[in-house]
Amino acid sequence: MTAPLLVGGGAGFSGDRIDAPIPVVAELARAGRPAVIIFETLAERTLALAQRARSENPGHGYEPQLEAILGPILADCLAHRIRIVGNFGAANPAGAAAAIQRLAAAAGLPAPRIAVVEGDDLLAVATRAEIAGWTADADFGDGTTIVAANAYLGAREIAEALAAGADIVVTGRVADPALVLGPVMAHFGWGWDDWDRLAFGTAAGHLLECGAQVTGGYFADPGMKEVPGLDEVGFPIAEISGDGTLVVTKPAGTGGLVSTATVTEQLLYEIHDPARYLTPDVVLDVTDMEVAAVGPDRVRVAGARGRPRPETLKATVCVSGGFLGEAEISYAGPHAAERARLAARVVRDRLRTRGFPGRMRFDLIGVASVFADDAGTFQSAMAAGGEDVRMRLAVNHADRDQVERAAREVLSLYCCGPAGGGGVRQAVTPVFHTGSAYIPRERVRGTWRFA
Repeated sequence: MTAPLLVGGGAGFSGDRIDAPIPVVAELARAGRPAVIIFETLAERTLALAQRARSENPGHGYEPQLEAILGPILADCLAHRIRIVGNFGAANPAGAAAAIQRLAAAAGLPAPRIAVVEGDDLLAVATRAEIAGWTADADFGDGTTIVAANAYLGAREIAEALAAGADIVVTGRVADPALVLGPVMAHFGWGWDDWDRLAFGTAAGHLLECGAQVTGGYFADPGMKEVPGLDEVGFPIAEISGDGTLVVTKPAGTGGLVSTATVTEQLLYEIHDPARYLTPDVVLDVTDMEVAAVGPDRVRVAGARGRPRPETLKATVCVSGGFLGEAEISYAGPHAAERARLAARVVRDRLRTRGFPGRMRFDLIGVASVFADDAGTFQSAMAAGGEDVRMRLAVNHADRDQVERAAREVLSLYCCGPAGGGGVRQAVTPVFHTGSAYIPRERVRGTWRFA
């Protein structure tokens, strides 16, 4: 029987803790068993930003913290044959592979065998009109520019690269669970029409893809769901067996919590239909899965079921959305909320009378912000209250100059009133709108090669 495979989670998003993989790799090395560490660093917004970075500099476009993430662990991974799989290639997988080779050379390490997975970038194979025809919920009006259009590839190319001897596999846009399913398929050699086993590997990937979410991070809610040692929360490790069972755990001595509750929450996270979770490789059904504690910070999971993969692949299309302008000012002490409301009314009236053509929104942070709306309906229904309030203006328009002029209206409140405002902050950033599409599978051709 094939030995179990250990898979550790190294990141759940771009910007995750760069020291988190260190105890995971140490634990995998101590185990001395077949092991992989995965890095999920790619979201719709990060891919759009990566495409923009690559358009400005062809050598950029991969995860900007790549060297910081891999630098502390690369030597141990190569020494202990812990394979690395990550979608940190973003818009430029080949560039990421070159950066890793430079990192290894600078550290005096032997050159790793790095495989690059490509084929997700639809801009290379489809016209603007074709992409617009696929996409139902993105705005392709006049003046919009397609910034990125990427299909979610499956696990096959990852598995083939690992089976061919890759030490590191760099991908762009793949389905998040594919980062684990690929190593699982390469290790156990299961068939690509073995739907229940594909479902099991996909469920394992879904549990690990968000890093510390499954070990208590996003689970924590003081007074309701207590989690110890959250400042040093351990990232997950899955012990995956060939019999269709796995155990979720974390490195010894780290904070956090692995319980039936943390695992169940992550199992259901972002699944619109627990009986039909669509992925490129299989349709996963988690409704009969069993979750049971088998020791401290050890939870056994089994019972995934699968059905044949969808005939289409999901793609995300990002289009330009002009610029977002933000400006904030604080009010404190007696009547702070009333002064902040007056400040918002003053700025709104000035923008209206001067014909600002874009969207605008005002938040009173400390009174109403998260649940507020552009029209201010929710905010107006709130009680006045609050002695520490920050008024925030947000505006959106295609013309950067218009946005900058609108944001400066908040700065003018320093002397134009109301009283006691301070701590103004202003920023203008590009905006991207995303839309989803389901495209014919035959229009996408995933490939892999050694870099």
